[in-house]
Amino acid sequence: MSGRTEGSRATRVLITGGAGFIGCNLAHSLLSEGRRVIILDNLSRAGVEQNLAWLEATHGDQVESLIADIRDPVAVEAAVSRAGTVFHLAAQVAVTSSVTDPRHDFTVNAAGTLNVLEAVRSQKRPPTVVFTSTNKVYGTLPGISFQATPDGYAPRDARLAACGLAEAQPLDFASPYGCSKGAADQYVLDYARTYGIPAAVFRMSCIYGPHQFGTEDQGWVAHFIKRVLSGGRITLYGDGKQVRDVLFVDDLVDAFRLAEERIASLTGEAFNIGGGPANATSLLQLLDRMPRLIGRKADIAFDEWRTGDQPWYVSDTRRFFARTGWRPRVGIEEGLTRLSRWLTDARPTAERLRVAS
Repeated sequence: MSGRTEGSRATRVLITGGAGFIGCNLAHSLLSEGRRVIILDNLSRAGVEQNLAWLEATHGDQVESLIADIRDPVAVEAAVSRAGTVFHLAAQVAVTSSVTDPRHDFTVNAAGTLNVLEAVRSQKRPPTVVFTSTNKVYGTLPGISFQATPDGYAPRDARLAACGLAEAQPLDFASPYGCSKGAADQYVLDYARTYGIPAAVFRMSCIYGPHQFGTEDQGWVAHFIKRVLSGGRITLYGDGKQVRDVLFVDDLVDAFRLAEERIASLTGEAFNIGGGPANATSLLQLLDRMPRLIGRKADIAFDEWRTGDQPWYVSDTRRFFARTGWRPRVGIEEGLTRLSRWLTDARPTAERLRVAS
């Protein structure tokens, strides 16, 4: 392999699921700094074609699109062989879909991740891997006692409520989605330790921001705003007091970039990544912001709790902060305003594409 080709590979980035909400934001950040990016995506989610078209129109031939599936090991290895860093974001992302079709969920999330890891392991110089896991690997948080307040659920342990959940919390997969992502999470960590692959895991809370075509099953912040904009009804599963820490996508992209830069000191470890206590909100609290945010009140209905739902989840991000200096910079008010503006501008195109809501 020539030095020129090796150098090109070292700076080229592969993003699996790169046409998705998070992937296209990450790609845009990298491309804007002159990096070359390979997008591997099967375009199975509604609206992602629009994201990919935006990247191609903005960055031209600096971005390369491979329409393929991570369940195809040949396609995955071909893409991995040309990259110095792999951000593995491609996944089946909905708990409800995993309950309906657990086999599909497993083949995408667990077997697909194994394809990526095997492709990485086969390289003479294995590329860096950053994998997006989920807070669902902690299940329903057994061993933690919660209390309902007027604003939402909170742990009875005041320190836990103030700091959020740390990585020492035992894993407890609850739902096929939790199982498949949890298996993938553990495979990434094991490949780092067993084979020396430079890899880290992000156990992410709720991410939101532009280019998110939220649905009822995934991307609930964008889904809520879309439904209010269209005058539709929002169904809350449970009592709506569930609390999550929301993280604006630009802050997540910053965390990705730091993880790539400092992978030598982070490899083989998992980090909880979210907005933290400062950006925690219940579902009802977020909906209460709608009249002020977009001038309309939400029409709300209630239904039964969903499988594996957590009454409260707030990330303790102090471990990643201690290692990298990262912390969220975009507050919830600013983030919601930016997302609502983007969704308002994107609505006509989204409606033409019949984006699921």
